[in-house]
Amino acid sequence: MRRRRVIINSDAKNEADDQFALVHGLLSQTFDVRGLIPAHFGTRRSRRSMEESREEIDLLLGLLVLTGSVTVADGAATALPDERTPVDSPGARLIIEESKLASEDDPLYVAFLGPLTDMASAILLDPGLVRRPLIVIWIGGPGYRGYDEGSRIEFNLSNDIHAANVVFGSGIAVWQVPRDVYTKVSVSYAELAEKIGDAGPLGRYLIKQLHEWNATHHPEPIESRSLGDSPAIALMLFPQSGNFRVRPAPRFGADGSCLPGSNHPIRVCEGVDVRFLLEDMFAKIRAFGREHG
Repeated sequence: MRRRRVIINSDAKNEADDQFALVHGLLSQTFDVRGLIPAHFGTRRSRRSMEESREEIDLLLGLLVLTGSVTVADGAATALPDERTPVDSPGARLIIEESKLASEDDPLYVAFLGPLTDMASAILLDPGLVRRPLIVIWIGGPGYRGYDEGSRIEFNLSNDIHAANVVFGSGIAVWQVPRDVYTKVSVSYAELAEKIGDAGPLGRYLIKQLHEWNATHHPEPIESRSLGDSPAIALMLFPQSGNFRVRPAPRFGADGSCLPGSNHPIRVCEGVDVRFLLEDMFAKIRAFGREHG
């Protein structure tokens, strides 16, 4: 069976959705996971955010019985200071080294579920990387269709605007899943309980940590959550599960607004097959739970 070479970069302890995306990716047999990169998520919630992402990834690998079987390379602990200066890290170096092994019929997919710091650093450390067969999938940035939700700057973009400008201006292949798309991948408590509530310690942990995050960060009554990072996994599993439009790459202003940028084309996902995404993920988690009690 041919397998797709992937790296997943995740600010895993930022919210409660990275965990589902990471588990989905690691349980997908068509993925050759070349590494996981813990990412920072700014300083608003923690002064050691990258380290907390690393701890969460290690916890998930333990639940998946994969401790020591998957490469984990720490990403940058902070955002880029400007658009010329990389923040060197084992994670950025992993991207560089794996990109050298890519070929046109076997490209490297690098999914970013948080800021683009480590991708931008890899480009700045090795500018030749942009000419290699590598596809960057980013969950982040505002929508372009005039009804993006929320007036605040999109969170993943806000944690490193410099990095987003480096990546979007580089000419590297980018598949962007903006806020107005990723926020539509919602699940309810009832659905989670029905689908993976009996899927052993893994299923119970995924549900528990989601409930706890909502209880901490949502004062109003709530019984659902958007699994906004999961489209990155679905698009790597089955690229046709997304509807794409090609548009020129923007630059991002300090307030997160879109400005005229390079003429490099990027692919913007305008919709994703949520049924495929969720049912495939739930089925794999249930199967793992049966196998591992």
